Amino acid sequence: MTITTKQKEKILKAGEIAKEVKKWIKPQIKKDMPLLEIAEKIENKIIELKGKPAFPTNLSINEIAAHYTPSYNDTTKASGLLKVDFGVHVDGWTADTAFSVDLENSEENKKLIEASKEALKNAIKEVEKKSSLGEIGRTIQETIESHKFLPIVNLTGHQMEEYELHGNLTILNIRNSRTEILDKGLFAIEPFATTGSGKIYEGKSSGIYILINGKNVRSPEARKVLDFIGDEYQTLPFCSRWIIKKFGIKALFSLKQLEDNGNLHQYPQLVEASHAKVSQAENTILVDDKIIVTSE
Repeated sequence: MTITTKQKEKILKAGEIAKEVKKWIKPQIKKDMPLLEIAEKIENKIIELKGKPAFPTNLSINEIAAHYTPSYNDTTKASGLLKVDFGVHVDGWTADTAFSVDLENSEENKKLIEASKEALKNAIKEVEKKSSLGEIGRTIQETIESHKFLPIVNLTGHQMEEYELHGNLTILNIRNSRTEILDKGLFAIEPFATTGSGKIYEGKSSGIYILINGKNVRSPEARKVLDFIGDEYQTLPFCSRWIIKKFGIKALFSLKQLEDNGNLHQYPQLVEASHAKVSQAENTILVDDKIIVTSE
């Protein structure tokens, strides 16, 4: 994928905002802080810095690997091993980043966090060496296993395109035979380390949606919500919390109608199969004339 000069400017701006937000929020996250407060701080800061959230802030605790975003009335408090995964977009061009926080002063949590961080760092070195996707996956797996943990086999990094968070190319976190090289494009690498079985299953509904079809819906209220989603988010993920802010609590009924009508897909929470703890680290890489880690 060729990146134009204008697109590159937007990609780098999104990365700068993500870096600033990450640096700003990290020292504020404390045990028992409401997840809703953390999410809204992150999302409001992104907007203040002239970006937009590329997807709802994911705040996943312990065995939940991904896709937990607080609902509008969520009372869950930060605890355990917390993954903070957020994205910034500028006109559809995204910086996707994540870090993990130990909120129980646990040696195991700290080791898990170090494993995913080191796997990310080593994977980026492989990208810089123009290694194949298979070699990148091998490096991630071997790094995590060197810490006596397992990578999550069915979660992957991904290519990103304009208003497309998950492009065609995936970056496995395990050994594989893929020979492609990351060449000219925007990519997120995100290793997950666990003390468990190394697989995730689809759990409860997350309240995170994506628009998949603009076909007509009978209800005028639901149509109004659908039009707003198309204009505001296009093909990027959004959440019920954001829609309620715009339309009020009655919008939950419209979201249900739109999901039933096939307009929206709702993502499930992703849970480690043996309910063991999971850590995550993630950064976005622009592969152009040179390789730039945009979000670090």
